[in-house]
Amino acid sequence: MGRLNVELCGIPLDNPVIPASGTFGFGYEFAELYDINCLGTLSFKGTTLQPRDGNPLPRIAETPAGMLNAVGLQNPGVDAVLSEELPRLFSVFHKPVMANVSGFSVEDYTEVVRRLEAEPRIGWYEINISCPNVHGGGMSFGTDPHAAASVVSAARKVTKKPLIIKLSPNVTSITDIAKACEDAGADGISLINTLLGMRIDLATRRPVIANRTGGLSGPAVFPVALRMVWDVARAVSVPVVGLGGVSSAEDVLEMMMAGAAAVEVGAANLVSPYACRDIIGALPAAMDRYGIRTLKELRQ
Repeated sequence: MGRLNVELCGIPLDNPVIPASGTFGFGYEFAELYDINCLGTLSFKGTTLQPRDGNPLPRIAETPAGMLNAVGLQNPGVDAVLSEELPRLFSVFHKPVMANVSGFSVEDYTEVVRRLEAEPRIGWYEINISCPNVHGGGMSFGTDPHAAASVVSAARKVTKKPLIIKLSPNVTSITDIAKACEDAGADGISLINTLLGMRIDLATRRPVIANRTGGLSGPAVFPVALRMVWDVARAVSVPVVGLGGVSSAEDVLEMMMAGAAAVEVGAANLVSPYACRDIIGALPAAMDRYGIRTLKELRQ
């Protein structure tokens, strides 16, 4: 076993670094730049039952120490993901992948999972009940413990693979929702998705983003994410995947010290397409500086 090896819901990973859904496409685009098999795994683009064009433009804006986005789950739909996107991904990536599943009803979530069951190389489902940039779904399930549990219970009936539930920080008590998901059959929790925010263009006096609000990500949200990972890791017994503003090897170590079993990297991929590769490469030296022999010891 190597120094960087970890385990997520019983599945071994070469390292804990996972590109977050929505920031890494379906992976094969990055494979043109480097061998993406260096990654622990990847969470591919959020997938819905039907194709989605996403929200109107403009839908991305820079902010100090971060960015706002209201992409709106643009994706080709689950059938095209299975027939076109995943074969391209698996031609260049040879590890189990994480399928990020989004929906607008309980039935949507379960049907997407049911169809994705046809792909044996999916190792985990990351059930996204936390997207703040769609109407009538997404975050509406992730802000209420009972609604969150209903999605988990329904998805649990159509798969035996690990269910990792992606939670929103835009709530009063994220631990209550995490515990409700665990009680309903979740195998893991990932957090946080983006924080709801907005900017105004002083010249036009209008919101910068057409959707008015967008999800804030990037280094600005890291302290909030770290606090929530710490709280949830101590409230549930299932593994926690930490994300939110992670941009360095030191951030990965901090997340794991807070209780994360693995760590997702999001907005940093949009700053540099080599972000995940470079973070993995920097981990051994960062561990040496802080007297960490193996990452597994941070979980003991």
